[in-house]
Amino acid sequence: MSDRIKNIQKKLLSDNWATLHKVTYDYQNSKGHWESQIREVYDRGNGAAVVLYNIEKGTVLLTEQLRIPTYFNGNPKGMLVEVCAGLLDDDDPETAIKKEIEEETGYQISEVKKVMELYMSPGSVTEILHLFIAAYAPKDKVSEGGGVATESEDIIVREYSFYEAMEAIANGEIKDAKTVILLQYLQLHNILSSSL
Repeated sequence: MSDRIKNIQKKLLSDNWATLHKVTYDYQNSKGHWESQIREVYDRGNGAAVVLYNIEKGTVLLTEQLRIPTYFNGNPKGMLVEVCAGLLDDDDPETAIKKEIEEETGYQISEVKKVMELYMSPGSVTEILHLFIAAYAPKDKVSEGGGVATESEDIIVREYSFYEAMEAIANGEIKDAKTVILLQYLQLHNILSSSL
């Protein structure tokens, strides 16, 4: 624990899908002064995301699904194009993302490479997101994917050329941060550079 934070008090506001706490604490600022602060902290656990790519075809696999919070903040259909992602639940990040790949895309991938972990919204959400890349091939397809029906998932799998995916960032079709980061990772590391 930081010696600049003390007198922490948490009040549970909601525990429907995850937990939302009102947190009151004293914080010693950079000038050495103590001040009381109040924040709301949302904890839904940590997650993992992966961009699936095929070097031979110059393609990436992305998903599209309803993200209702975006609907309430200017996305008229509420649909979002993203990389495959999900919560860790009780698994380690690599195991969790391999499960998500198969559930969402229908591909069974044996090797994934972790490239980074990030806080995606640290002002209010505790989640750390573990980011991966992984190659896919037609032989890896084992099912239709589409998500888990009992979790009300309705996921559309879309294959983009890498050029189309990068254009989708530029024209605003792709607005999801983890997706932009992972696609730009592929570009920065020249993994699909010949496809641009």
